Amino acid sequence: MHAPAPATHPADIGDLWRWLAAVSGEERSSDRLFARFCAELGRLGLPVWRGVLGLEILHPEISGTLVVWTADDVEVRRATRSMLKVSDEYQRSPTRVVDETDAPFRRKLDAPCPDMPLLEELRQLGATDYVLHPLPFLNRSRTATMGFTTRRPGGFTPEEDAALADAMRLFSPYAEREVLSRIAVDLLDTYVGPRTGRRIIEGGIDRGDYDVIEAAIWHADLRGFTRLSETRPTAEAIERLNAWLEPMVAAIQEHDGEVLKFIGDAVLAIFPTSPRRSPAQACRDALAAARAFAGGCRGGPDFGLALHAGEVTYGNIGAARRLDFTVIGPAVNRAARLQDVAKSLQRRIVISRAFADLVEAPLVELGRFELRGIERPQRVFGLPD
Repeated sequence: MHAPAPATHPADIGDLWRWLAAVSGEERSSDRLFARFCAELGRLGLPVWRGVLGLEILHPEISGTLVVWTADDVEVRRATRSMLKVSDEYQRSPTRVVDETDAPFRRKLDAPCPDMPLLEELRQLGATDYVLHPLPFLNRSRTATMGFTTRRPGGFTPEEDAALADAMRLFSPYAEREVLSRIAVDLLDTYVGPRTGRRIIEGGIDRGDYDVIEAAIWHADLRGFTRLSETRPTAEAIERLNAWLEPMVAAIQEHDGEVLKFIGDAVLAIFPTSPRRSPAQACRDALAAARAFAGGCRGGPDFGLALHAGEVTYGNIGAARRLDFTVIGPAVNRAARLQDVAKSLQRRIVISRAFADLVEAPLVELGRFELRGIERPQRVFGLPD
């Protein structure tokens, strides 16, 4: 018996895989690649007026992205995790149907569509046919869809519909590659910070691999949290801790600092130097962040914040199968020990002599204090009342 002849398409997409392989080397971003892909489908004879690419990602704030292409424009929309699947727009959309059935959705737009506002909007713009497919990702834990709309009278022919399905399957691996790459970067940014995440992505994963850098060091501690966690429900304790951390992290990041660790109710962050950022500037940035944070905490929870400057060892420590990318060294220890002074004086912000010498800001000397594990008493400063 002879094998059945392959279905014939009005557009020859047989070499589309070759085109994708070549163009994907030029376009690292899925939205730009998708825009060129849609234009190429039109060039091949498929009557595509509008294309959409929906990708669910793994990000603490963003649920996914939607790329909307027309010949005149490319728009990238982002949906928040809190709103996407509870919104009326999603509940009354083809995307929800595809998410729940994992099957293609198609509708001819030759009559009003009161059940799906998106389709009715497209129909009023002249659309005649709509198709949306799930992309066959190897990792099915997140959804991915692609769809096309035409304005041609009568809509897509069966052969065109089959050609579009083939084209979508060809594009799927490139979309999944983008999603996996984005997830890796987003998770590293979220859990270890952008500077450290970049180091890890670039291959800095060898245990004992480190750099010695200059940095302003931030060590903050929430006072009274142990008692709070002992006496209040866990949910309330976590809510209060997050409410304290949110503005702190925002202030640090807005001044180009990087949070390295949450240690229970304590925070370790650095403001590293660079060819464009002197030690003095790193300290000025850290002090500006401290002022901004403290200014927003008037009347809020009590805390201690120690600022120090010095040389730190920045790199991988740990076991072969469980590494931590962090900073260690005498300067980090001194920042932590300054917390004892802040607590004993009931001051929110204390500053080391090394830090104070670099910022050239009006500070108040608080005295000389013994720091646990440090040989000589250290001069400690604070902000004017």
